Amino acid sequence: MDIISQLSAELVAVLRTLFYALPYVFGYILLILAFSFIWQAVKRFVTPKHDYGSLKTVTFGDESAVTSNTVASVVSIVLIFVLWGAFTGSKILPSFMHAPGAFTGEGSFTYTVTTPDGQSDDATVTVVVYETGATVDAPEVDPGDGFAKNDSIALAAYRSGLLRVDENDEIGRDQDATITAINGVAIEPGGSVSTDFGRVELSGKGTPNVYPAKGVQMEPIWLPAPEAVWARLTEIATEGYRNSTLAEHLGFSLFRVIVGFILGAIVGIPLGYAMGLSNWFRGWFDPIVEFMRPVPPLALIPLVIIWAGIGEVGKIILLFLAALWIMAIAARSGVSGVRISKVHAAYSLGASKWQIMRYVIIPNSLPEIFTGARVAMGVCWGTVVAAELVAAEKGAGMMIMVASKFQSTDIVLMGIILIGVIGFTIDMLMRWAERWLVPWKGKG
Repeated sequence: MDIISQLSAELVAVLRTLFYALPYVFGYILLILAFSFIWQAVKRFVTPKHDYGSLKTVTFGDESAVTSNTVASVVSIVLIFVLWGAFTGSKILPSFMHAPGAFTGEGSFTYTVTTPDGQSDDATVTVVVYETGATVDAPEVDPGDGFAKNDSIALAAYRSGLLRVDENDEIGRDQDATITAINGVAIEPGGSVSTDFGRVELSGKGTPNVYPAKGVQMEPIWLPAPEAVWARLTEIATEGYRNSTLAEHLGFSLFRVIVGFILGAIVGIPLGYAMGLSNWFRGWFDPIVEFMRPVPPLALIPLVIIWAGIGEVGKIILLFLAALWIMAIAARSGVSGVRISKVHAAYSLGASKWQIMRYVIIPNSLPEIFTGARVAMGVCWGTVVAAELVAAEKGAGMMIMVASKFQSTDIVLMGIILIGVIGFTIDMLMRWAERWLVPWKGKG
């Protein structure tokens, strides 16, 4: 029952987080739709379409009629950065585009202390909330004339703090005096009262706990602004990180991924062809491939360490295994997807088995192989971070993991963005190579 209740609590927490995120997700979708309608209207008004696609009577479901819209791609990327800046208070954006941020400035609240004999007195607490990273002392205030003394507290934004009224008041908890109201609103231990700067909660022992409003912006330690990540990128690009330049870190990651992918392709593609052309090879290797395919490369790290140690060989083996099964399945699917009518036509023209392999099987399987290669490269890039956990001295994954230990979120984000940009660039290059090497794809 304890496990069930714990899982239920975790599920409720996840659902609550998703519920709070839904308005922002819907807002993002609405922005995309709005930009889409605006762009379509402008395009129809400025440049009416008169090409072959406009003459088609059926475009829904026709892959040849659906191409990536460059303007939509640019707007999507810009919109993501705008949302990032809006929820981090970026200085790049004008202030009216910022989401409500954490409260900073000065506020106050009044608490009422009641003694066992029925005496009551009020005291005012001045609350100063300053920007994260600064250092501000609590201001001096006039204590007043009653037994409840005025007080002050200074807090950093996104933080809370207990106010030890017993250290200031003449009559405290040791004399059974209790706080009974905040800003004139009755309160008991565990209750809270909203204020102009946030809220004040009474702890179980009756101590005021001050919670300045956090707004909806992310705290810099969790999500830094875009300009902070750019500044860190510029710094590491010029000065390096942990005795290596940024180019060396990225170069080592790229080298490991490319070598692991090439080795996986060299072994996986012939294996896939053999499985697609021979019943014996299919029966022999199919259980192995289908067994290893769903095993995540991360699960193989302990075994790779035992077999190959923690050096460079182990990392490349891990990436090799990540690409091997994907390339084998892609090649097998490519061979299995060749139309039998093409094979029969080649045989009827007197082609030998080698000629069928050269002119029919390989050309018609290349589209599937290129698709598998793009997937395998993406998996390798996702695995390189885990591979570089194994005592790597250089690499983007090592840089990210070391930075995470010191909560250097700007470096973590920088590394993630760089890995994504490089991965996207490689994918675009592979698409270009596919268009150049396999121009017959999708043409029957």
